[in-house]
Amino acid sequence: MTRYFAQGHPVRYWCMDESRWGLKTLTGRVLTLRGVKPVVTVQWPREAFWLYGAVEPLTGDSFFYRFSHLDSVCFERFLEQFSLAFPQSLNLMQIDQAAAHMATWVRWPENVLPIVQPSHSPELNPAERLWQDLRKPFKGKNFDSIGALETALFEHINTLSQKVVASLTGYSYILDALTIKVTQ
Repeated sequence: MTRYFAQGHPVRYWCMDESRWGLKTLTGRVLTLRGVKPVVTVQWPREAFWLYGAVEPLTGDSFFYRFSHLDSVCFERFLEQFSLAFPQSLNLMQIDQAAAHMATWVRWPENVLPIVQPSHSPELNPAERLWQDLRKPFKGKNFDSIGALETALFEHINTLSQKVVASLTGYSYILDALTIKVTQ
């Protein structure tokens, strides 16, 4: 860590979370005429994958990686890939207290430091708002295969601009803390 400070590398603040994506149809509210009940075909397969993601609220940068399941081994692999993607900065990463994150055997890369949010408080993690927004276009849609869902999801992610991601995840208390000027 001191190597990053000594060489003047930037410090970046990221918010990380995982989201389960599967073939079971997502349902939600829709606007209809009074007395008109919306109809949607629902499928129930249990096949799914996990999307791990980190977002930087200040800039809107993001990093996503797909895994078959959620555990500490996959989380450590995500950290390794994340570290390789942003090697020139010291990356502070806000995480929740999921068992996969808190496992004592998880090795954190030298340029990634955890910031653990209080337990049972998902509303503090801006990545949660991003997941909500990502799910909107998938409500009421059915996919023939997990591959088709994954393709559609990553196509949608690739359409998100940094400005949109920053707007969704830029909670004022985080941005204020990141942009405060230190006076002596």
